[in-house]
Amino acid sequence: MARTQASDYEQRREGIVEKAADLFASMGFRGASVSDLAASCQTSKSLIYHYYPSKEDVLYAVMLSHIDQLVEDVKTVMAQAGSPRDRLQWLLHLFMEHYVGAAARQKVLLNELGNLPEDKRLSVMRKQRMIIDAVQSLIVDIHPELANEPAEARVRTMLLFGMLNWTKTWFDDRGPVTAGAIADMAFDLIAPA
Repeated sequence: MARTQASDYEQRREGIVEKAADLFASMGFRGASVSDLAASCQTSKSLIYHYYPSKEDVLYAVMLSHIDQLVEDVKTVMAQAGSPRDRLQWLLHLFMEHYVGAAARQKVLLNELGNLPEDKRLSVMRKQRMIIDAVQSLIVDIHPELANEPAEARVRTMLLFGMLNWTKTWFDDRGPVTAGAIADMAFDLIAPA
């Protein structure tokens, strides 16, 4: 007879992902062991393996927990009516809302991609590319002259992501500047009125 799933199965998986994000962000994927993760979760290694077959699967779950939210943000914004300016500004606000409190997940996504098996790495990279392409399309809609300059359009897009992605290293959401204000500043730099 098949083993039944505990009622808190998904909560436990998410708890492991949360602890793993912090651990991998502070120690690096290679520096953190499954024993370290089990200790951080106050559980056993065997229970970690019950929820995730391998350490790489935990890493993948950490990355998906963050990037899937960003993909959802893109889908939400791109499905709405509105000017490209309004949609880009809204999207940047959503990104910053989700970056706040997810600094560890963002750091893991940016720094540990090379530690995934190829199929999982390519899956994450496809999602990253979709996000980048959507933002670039909005930038080109705002600056139509970039339609004939795809290299410059990509550079502007990557500069924007450079501004936002690395807020994890310095932004303090308890400080005097809000995440929304940062999104507006980045927007004003990339799409001045």
